Amino acid sequence: MGRGAPRARGSRACLLLLLLRLPWPVWGAEAFQGNSPGEPVTLHWVPDARARRMVTLEEPVSKLDTGLVALKAEGQELLLELEKNHRLLAPGYTETHYSPDGQPVVLVPNHTDHCHYHGRVRGFPDSWVVFSTCSGMRGLITLDRNASYYVHPRRAGDSEDFITHKMFQIGQLLGWKGTCGHRDARSKGDMANLSRATQIKERREVRRSPKFLELYIVADHTLFLTQHRNLNHTKQRLLEVANYVNQILRTLDIQVALTGLEVWTEQDQSRVTPDANATLWAFLHWRRGLWARRPHDSAQLLTGRAFQGTTVGLAPIEGMCRAESSGGVSTDHSELPIGAAATMAHEIGHSLGLSHDPDGCCVEAAAEQGGCVMAAATGPPFPRVFSACSRRQLRAFFRKGGGACLSNAPDPRLLVPRARCGNGLVEDGEECDCGASQECPDACCLAHNCSLRAGAQCTHGDCCARCLLKPAGVPCRRAVGDCDLPEFCTGASPYCPPDLYLLDGSPCASGRGYCWDGACPTLEQQCQQLWGPGSSPAPDACFQTVNSAGDAHGNCGEDRKGGFVPCAQRDAQCGKLQCLGGEQRPRPAHTVPVDSTVGLGSHQVTCRGVFVLPGVQLDVLDLGLVEPGTQCGPSMVCQDRRCQNTTFWELEQCLAACHGHGVCNSNQNCHCAPGWAPPSCDKPGFGGSVDSGPMQPENHKAFLLALILSFLLPLLPGAGLAWCCCRQPGSRLQQCLWGSRRDAACRGPKDAPNRDRPPSSVHPMELGPAAIGEPRSLDLEDSA
Repeated sequence: MGRGAPRARGSRACLLLLLLRLPWPVWGAEAFQGNSPGEPVTLHWVPDARARRMVTLEEPVSKLDTGLVALKAEGQELLLELEKNHRLLAPGYTETHYSPDGQPVVLVPNHTDHCHYHGRVRGFPDSWVVFSTCSGMRGLITLDRNASYYVHPRRAGDSEDFITHKMFQIGQLLGWKGTCGHRDARSKGDMANLSRATQIKERREVRRSPKFLELYIVADHTLFLTQHRNLNHTKQRLLEVANYVNQILRTLDIQVALTGLEVWTEQDQSRVTPDANATLWAFLHWRRGLWARRPHDSAQLLTGRAFQGTTVGLAPIEGMCRAESSGGVSTDHSELPIGAAATMAHEIGHSLGLSHDPDGCCVEAAAEQGGCVMAAATGPPFPRVFSACSRRQLRAFFRKGGGACLSNAPDPRLLVPRARCGNGLVEDGEECDCGASQECPDACCLAHNCSLRAGAQCTHGDCCARCLLKPAGVPCRRAVGDCDLPEFCTGASPYCPPDLYLLDGSPCASGRGYCWDGACPTLEQQCQQLWGPGSSPAPDACFQTVNSAGDAHGNCGEDRKGGFVPCAQRDAQCGKLQCLGGEQRPRPAHTVPVDSTVGLGSHQVTCRGVFVLPGVQLDVLDLGLVEPGTQCGPSMVCQDRRCQNTTFWELEQCLAACHGHGVCNSNQNCHCAPGWAPPSCDKPGFGGSVDSGPMQPENHKAFLLALILSFLLPLLPGAGLAWCCCRQPGSRLQQCLWGSRRDAACRGPKDAPNRDRPPSSVHPMELGPAAIGEPRSLDLEDSA
């Protein structure tokens, strides 16, 4: 054993040196053609570790759940330990395309029967592999941060059965880099120089609150054409991209499950143009109809078109889980599917509140090895990891209430039930799973059988501390902003309840706005975001004058031909944002101020808007536009650049059931004020909702003490009065109690003292204040 280890390390170093010394070519589009350069390799599937055979097109290798693949190059061999990515597709996963008459055709294939794998290279502890075995083998092999290779199949001569493979070193690929113009006004020193201990702490904090992203991917008609109108090839392309996105987002402890894919086989279902911003708006509008028939957390459009300039993707920043903005668009700009996957992961990062990494922030991967996912530019070699700066921003996004839909831990049955101890995922039949035995950092979990240690109740989660469940009522997620609601531990689960917020239409910002997807969009907040503190919304005359022009500086969107639409009078506050005051220049990068002078009575005001510089395409939405959901009148909000009536009837129905003692959450359940019990807020209790957990710790001794006090407190005034009377000489009470003469007035029936009996029960209004504090926002007149 002692001699074997050095020999194994020496062999591994020798193999790595051999791979690095291979005459790797410069990458180009010809790499996939029959005369493509690259180092020939042979791949053998070793499903049972007893037989090794060539991979053929006919063999159903995709049926295997786990197995070994032997890769040979110049007499050296790598062993790839592969496991089917059972978490890639969610049950109920659908595949949609369109018939020649334009009707959708929806298929529900077996979500366990696919050919996409994750894995590692035996002998390389920091390695990872993303592979597809659908038709030959293709995928990425990363040995460590300095050595990554891509394997791709090609037929051997005229044979239809056997496939040969070639391998390319990713680090030496050359190619065009796509950029996005968005820049961050963040100090480099604010984000850099994080210690290793801090990074470890961040990973542990993220691990305590795993997130789940239900993803829907769409291929536009152009992408279908680039795949030679082959529906199966297009779908496999999307699945390969999803498999890479799944692996990339795992580094943030976000589990991706594909709920569906769609191919626009006949024509585009939303307008796709070289204008990335217009394409995104159109897709997000189409997505709302998609969500109604196929719920998901985020939808991503992959297009075969090229956007203007060097833009390869676009997404609303912090748009995750919002009905109006939870999606993005990316171009399929590379022969390698990881190229599109890296861009898609980048845009999902923007949806999660991540900005571009400043210089010096990405220490996880060298630039020549792809750098980090949130770099401003992307290209071969493509990034596969997030920086510590991105992880810190992600935590801040979750802390302030963003990404609420990702906190809803799905029932294990919603994901494919393929439990395997040691894969790091807690599945059916497991109490915990901290990974392989040699990697397990968890003191609460037994790695060899995925069970809790003696005395342990949990391993991680916001409601787990030192292997024990936190008591019921301990806050686990505080409310952030006017439209958020707090959540509390239940005492029965290590996880915080799902992140909920006020139901759409609830008033916020002191009546200046309505809650919309958990946010409170107001013109004032948006002006300060553009121009800094001190800025305020401009008078209505500014909106009317500027946005009625129908040009690049003032409009209510674009028409189908790409022209600007002038705002109607009632829609003026839903076009370009107009503000007063603030800083000299707008805060977003690549924007310039657009000042307009408008007469207002006897004086003039300067209306301030912003304009994105020509030729620049940001990979976030134009902040110069009024946000959807912004109040534009009584019971009216901005939707689709129109000021539309909104009744909020669901809110009205819910509030009627809360008896005036609570608000309504996004599940349309009452969230009761302290002192009232869910579900209807009509009985005394601790507050909260059936979704959020109890608002206060369930301390039964304290509750009993409060009950006794609530019983005794009403008697204190009478007792004090009696004491005062007794001290007064000659008082009637003193005579009754101590005097020798006791007249009839001092006696009750059968000479018994006439004293008030204690009440047999306590009125709710007496119990509430003494036990748990006076209920908030209550109308006490109705209870008098």
